[in-house]
Amino acid sequence: MHYNTISGDIRIKQAQTELGKNAWPEFMQHDALVKKHWPRLYSEFLDFQFAVNSEKDIVGVGNAVPIHWEGGFNDLPDRGLDWAMAKAVEDHVLGLTPNLLVGVQILIRADQRNRGLSYDFLELMKRHARTNGIEHIAFPVRPVHKRLYPLVSMEEYMGWINHKGESFDPWIRVHMKAGGKIISVCTESMTIQGKVNEWQDWTGLSFQSSGLYIVEKALSLVYIDLEEDIGEYIEPNVWIIHSTQSSIA
Repeated sequence: MHYNTISGDIRIKQAQTELGKNAWPEFMQHDALVKKHWPRLYSEFLDFQFAVNSEKDIVGVGNAVPIHWEGGFNDLPDRGLDWAMAKAVEDHVLGLTPNLLVGVQILIRADQRNRGLSYDFLELMKRHARTNGIEHIAFPVRPVHKRLYPLVSMEEYMGWINHKGESFDPWIRVHMKAGGKIISVCTESMTIQGKVNEWQDWTGLSFQSSGLYIVEKALSLVYIDLEEDIGEYIEPNVWIIHSTQSSIA
């Protein structure tokens, strides 16, 4: 099947919205900081958003934000995606020249998965970075199978391997084969807060006592406080760095 790339086109926004509804659980749509800055992707940072289509249908999208970073990769903040979204906007307002691209997400339509498109999307994001004179991409990676092991720490999980000695997690494994390097866990990559009744609506669960809860598709536990009427989910991700010169191993 033949694929074409679309970049810098506002049509990507609609495709991303539709794909996101099927890809992410409802509670993931309520990170206040990400939600606040998300429209900037399709205004100030439109050139860093792209899609891949087959004939007339868009089969996947990639989103990223450019930032100015003067520290080392080992110093990337624990706040991961939340930090990157806010910093991209701040740097743009200050007129700082970006030198690091942060990969926000790659979404592929369900019927197009397991065809190697993930590698193609990583290469396309590297191409976009190179075109803009950026040598590295930092990804706050959300390991795809961590949701099955919410009681295991991310530090432990990211070291798991399969029978081939490769990373146990399929999404981390793709990044490694595409030339990525694991840097560290960003322990507070996303913070999602809401009232208890909102969490009940988002998850379909009944929270009748305060404490920690396993929620479907959450990578870690959700804390519910009935007295304060608040639920909080702090998601850890994994910082993975790519050189825009590297490719699939």
